[in-house]
Amino acid sequence: MLVTVKGFPGVLRVGDLEIAVSISDRRKSVRLTVERDASVTAVAPPQVSRDELVKMVEAKRAWLYSKLAEHRDFGEARPAREYVAGEGFPYLGRSYRLRIVESGSEVRLIRGRLELNRGGGAQELVRWYCRVGEPWLKRRIAPWASRMGLEVTGLRVQPLGYRWGSCSREGRINIHWATMQLPPTLIDYVLVHEVAHMLQPHHNNDFWRLVERTMPDYQERRERLRRLGPDLWLPDVGG
Repeated sequence: MLVTVKGFPGVLRVGDLEIAVSISDRRKSVRLTVERDASVTAVAPPQVSRDELVKMVEAKRAWLYSKLAEHRDFGEARPAREYVAGEGFPYLGRSYRLRIVESGSEVRLIRGRLELNRGGGAQELVRWYCRVGEPWLKRRIAPWASRMGLEVTGLRVQPLGYRWGSCSREGRINIHWATMQLPPTLIDYVLVHEVAHMLQPHHNNDFWRLVERTMPDYQERRERLRRLGPDLWLPDVGG
C-alpha cells in the first residue's frame, strides 16, 4: 500500500524517474528496487524525509538507469509454449522441436530433437539449458576475457529475472539460462558486457569504450539482442 511519507505523495518523481514509495516499520534504510515490470519502487522507514529520499534516488540514478536498460534489452512480452510433440524451443539461435518420450530422467538433444519425458515441462527444460549452458559458456568466455586482460574465476548459469547476466569484481560471472536460446554472436555480446563490468561496474563512458575496444560492432549486436529479447521463452519457474 502506498502511503504519505512526511507530507509527500506515495509516488515520487525525480527527473524522469517515477518511484512508488511505501513505508515499513521494519526498514532501517531505504530499499530501491526495479521490479519485473520495469517499475521502480522504494520501501522506506517511517522517519525518512522527502529530501532524504530524493538525494538517495539521485545518488542511485546511474544504477537505476542500468537496471531499467536491462529490462528493455531483455524485453517483457513472451510467446506461449506448450510441452507437446512438435513444439519448438530455441537453442543457440535455432529452433528444436520436442519429442515426447515415455521414459527418461533428463531432457536430451538427440538427432535434432529435444526429448522431454511425458509429463515434464518448464522446470525440466530450464534445468537442461543450465546443464548444457555452463560448459559451453565457460569455453566461450575464456578467449574474450583473455583479450580484455581479465580472468573469469567462476561461471554459473541460473535464473536471473530480467537480467542477462551479473558479475563480481572477483571475476565470478552469472549468466541467465535463457541466454542459451540466442545465436552465439549475441551470446558473445552478453559475455563481453559482463566481463567489462569486472573493471567498470556502471554503464558509464569508460564502460562502453572498453566494450567497443573488445567488440567494435557491439552496438549492432546490442540492437539485435533488444529485438530478439521478447521472442525468447521465459517461463516463471522461480529463482
